[in-house]
Amino acid sequence: MNKIAFDNKLYLSIQRQKIEERIASFDGKLYIEFGGKLFDDYHASRVLPGFAPDSKIQLLIGMKDKVEILVVVNTNHIKSNKVRGDLGITYETEVMRLIDAYHVAGLYVSSVVLSFYEESNPQVESFKHKLEINGIKVYKHYRIAGYPQSIPLIVSEEGLGKNEYVKTTRPLVIVTAPGPGSGKMATCLSQLYHDNKRGLSAGYAKYETFPVWNLPLSHPVNLAYEAATVDLHDMNMIDHYHLENYGITAVNYNRDIEVFPLLKAIFEKIYGRSPYNSPTDMGVNMVGFAIIDDEVAREASKQEIIRRYFTAKKANFLGKFNDDCVDKTEMLMNQTGVSIEDRPCVSACLKKAELTGEPCTSIQLNDGRIVTGKRTSLLGATAASLLNALKLLANIPDDELLISPELIKPIQVLKTGPLKNHNTRIRAEEILIALSIQANSSENAKKAFDQLPNLYGCEFHSSVILSTTDYSTLNRLGIHITEESVSYAKKLYNK
Repeated sequence: MNKIAFDNKLYLSIQRQKIEERIASFDGKLYIEFGGKLFDDYHASRVLPGFAPDSKIQLLIGMKDKVEILVVVNTNHIKSNKVRGDLGITYETEVMRLIDAYHVAGLYVSSVVLSFYEESNPQVESFKHKLEINGIKVYKHYRIAGYPQSIPLIVSEEGLGKNEYVKTTRPLVIVTAPGPGSGKMATCLSQLYHDNKRGLSAGYAKYETFPVWNLPLSHPVNLAYEAATVDLHDMNMIDHYHLENYGITAVNYNRDIEVFPLLKAIFEKIYGRSPYNSPTDMGVNMVGFAIIDDEVAREASKQEIIRRYFTAKKANFLGKFNDDCVDKTEMLMNQTGVSIEDRPCVSACLKKAELTGEPCTSIQLNDGRIVTGKRTSLLGATAASLLNALKLLANIPDDELLISPELIKPIQVLKTGPLKNHNTRIRAEEILIALSIQANSSENAKKAFDQLPNLYGCEFHSSVILSTTDYSTLNRLGIHITEESVSYAKKLYNK
């Protein structure tokens, strides 16, 4: 059983209290710039075992009568068809996916802001039309020359005043976006300016899970955040503004610290004074107060740094990251005193691959036991290791046949026939579907199938880069994946 480092119930309670206190400190109106992911925050759940990936959504659901959501999207990202790297979908599609997900959760999405709007563009107008015919209000916010340095222009009718005022009706407005660079901060400032003109002293806050401000700068949880953002060149720093004003050491990241003097000046221009003395003041994140086992969090974060090293190497191999990103994650491994040898599934996988001469995978179960799988004429390596892991968990002998060949053969015929797939090997998702069917007539297959939830949190390594379909299947099972930066069968594209 996995050890727990984080009390999620406590977190939701103290986080809600903190946000409600911040709303009350202004005129009952607060804009919160949400950083990171509202859904599926698997990074947080990996470095803080016990953190629920949907914690932020659960928090908002608990306050849903007070909450409305405002989504900001950069029009340049729409025009360039910018893609979200982890999901492989455009920002335009991601905005609509997010809105649907918020609606399913019972949350109210009031509007979308088109930021950096300059002139009419067919793609942007089509996107705007799609949103409006589905009942979503759309507002235009414009590029401000000299933002954020030219404060007199920014805080004027020709700057923030030029933006369309987003009409909101609830006390807590969550400002979110499909990705970085969308313009969330500028949108919040625009709303503060317009509200102030209308006699309302609304508030602003940031909600970033990482870095954890009340953990040490060198704590593995904070270093794991640096490893996760090597491509953004984020760097954790001591918030010297907080230290100078309160005598308290707090950790923030470089971009917030660097821009704080400008934000403070903008606040002073809007309000006549700044409500905050430091970047840390602006935050409402209480995650550090819900860590109940520091040692478990440290070890989990060290493992995440190793995983991020493999991720950076893969991205570098595929031309997405430069060498500096790999060097940075390697430096973070050295700083925390770990290496790839501290990830047991790696050596098990590579030994199996060297022995067989085939692509291989390994799975380390939550109790520490390791199984491997190799590519055969029938199964892909990922499918093989999944079956072997389920057998071990269900105490089924390794040589026991779980799935009848008569069930596998039609799948192969379908793949090579109507689907015209050159690869007849059964992939991970296909083997699990076959196992679910076999479970209706086989006691052992049912026993193995019932073990699927116990794969959550297991560690996995592949001797080659996985196909996108196998990667997706493992990810949905909650398995933590690393891969060697080796092309499968010397292919440039795997699906």
